[in-house]
Amino acid sequence: MIRSFLTVSTGTLASRLLGFARDAMVAALLGAGPVADAFLVAFQLVNVVRRLLTEGALNNALVPIWLSVKEAKGPVAASAFAGRVLGTISTALIVATAAAGLLMPWIITALAPGFAGESTLHLAMDDARLMLPYLAFAGPATVTMALLNAQGRFALTAFAPLLFNGALIAVMIVLVFKRSDASDAALVIATTVGIAGLLQLLILIARSRGSHFAAPLRVAFDSEMRGFVAKALPGMIAGAGPQLLIVAGAIIASSSPSAVSWLYFANRLIELPLGIVGVAIGAVLVPELARAVHAQDRNATTQAESRGLELAIGLALPATLGLMALSEPVVRLLFEHGAFTASDTAGTAYALMWLALGLPAQVLIKALSPAFFARGDTVTPLWATLKGLAVTIVLAIVLGRLFDIRGIAAAIALGAWSGALVLIRNGFATFGFSIDPMARQRLPRIVAAALIMGGLLWLSAPFVLAWGGNESGPLHLFMVLVLIAGGMAGYGLFLALFGVLRWVDAIRAFRQSGA
Repeated sequence: MIRSFLTVSTGTLASRLLGFARDAMVAALLGAGPVADAFLVAFQLVNVVRRLLTEGALNNALVPIWLSVKEAKGPVAASAFAGRVLGTISTALIVATAAAGLLMPWIITALAPGFAGESTLHLAMDDARLMLPYLAFAGPATVTMALLNAQGRFALTAFAPLLFNGALIAVMIVLVFKRSDASDAALVIATTVGIAGLLQLLILIARSRGSHFAAPLRVAFDSEMRGFVAKALPGMIAGAGPQLLIVAGAIIASSSPSAVSWLYFANRLIELPLGIVGVAIGAVLVPELARAVHAQDRNATTQAESRGLELAIGLALPATLGLMALSEPVVRLLFEHGAFTASDTAGTAYALMWLALGLPAQVLIKALSPAFFARGDTVTPLWATLKGLAVTIVLAIVLGRLFDIRGIAAAIALGAWSGALVLIRNGFATFGFSIDPMARQRLPRIVAAALIMGGLLWLSAPFVLAWGGNESGPLHLFMVLVLIAGGMAGYGLFLALFGVLRWVDAIRAFRQSGA
């Protein structure tokens, strides 16, 4: 699990870093005004569907069923089942893409009711229609990646998304040198989204050719396929929970100028730790738990749940505290360029501080959901997601009027925690989450190490940043990097002092897993 986790995390980290470069260029080209709001609402539409399918969502639903078919009926039946899934999902998404193009005025109005009667609505519609081809390519690409994960082939699926961000960055570099108008730049970037999705699919097809894990390819609606869809749809919606919460917040924020952009850019920073931990847990922990549950191996199940919980808390909590302590300098360094102003930095930093409070809950959901998915229960994670959405919308309406973007971001965080509490309560009530003695000892120490690190970072940040002088200069950048590196090193030191982590053991485990 360590080796697979590191493989997926490394690919996700590389993709997220490219994503930061992409979003920094989007901020510089479009700023945070009406053009940016329109583009980002359209991009969120693509992101919602992408999250419904990718980043562990479809993987969580497909892998346990595929493994069950393989164990019960053999590899030939599993390959035929995968072929039916691939053919059916691909066809359904092509039809859905065409329908979305026709219904786009109503879709954008639902996602951003504040755009009604404004030119921003038409800008968002044009951008969204140009991005739609990506949705048709995302389905077959995601099914292919899920099947590769089920066979323990994590490297290709971990690094395939790099192409998407790489293509967008290449196009935006050209736009920067051409000094393109913001409206024209948005249309070009939107067109590139679909092209990047096609390139990603072609690479996956080329690299997996000869595997014969999805053949024959056909559309089917038999009982087995209907059973998969009945389980997959709730799981896919549950897996896209974090993105759906942001969309719910953006619906309320659309009536305030630039608020959609601030929320989007703040959430991009949340998605770095969430992606690294959540995607890796979804890709690695689900197959491990599915095998343990099918084999009725209680010890293996307990060990997988314990390590998943430790990884979730151990990486999410320090990330939360670090983002809160360094919200403004990090936002300034990443996004305050070109059309993105100092006031945009302040609004994004406020949103980030409050969004960060929900990060541990979102990672907990990623860590706890596989325990339900592995047992074939996709309804409970779906209920947790729907409850989180309801809480977010109600609180965003109330808190948004009282505290503007900060209230909306706080509502999103509270919605995430309400969803996490649903999973915790139902898990104990139905099958009982079990963690081993090692986890019981290490979890309180992990929390203590993170809190100490966060407190020291909060106290030292103003003094260290004061030495940086010019807030946009290279010395200031160096000081921010020093704080980040110091926080990571300090956290690792506290983990070692508290007996949570011994680097020798971690390295030995990694080498043994690769043997």
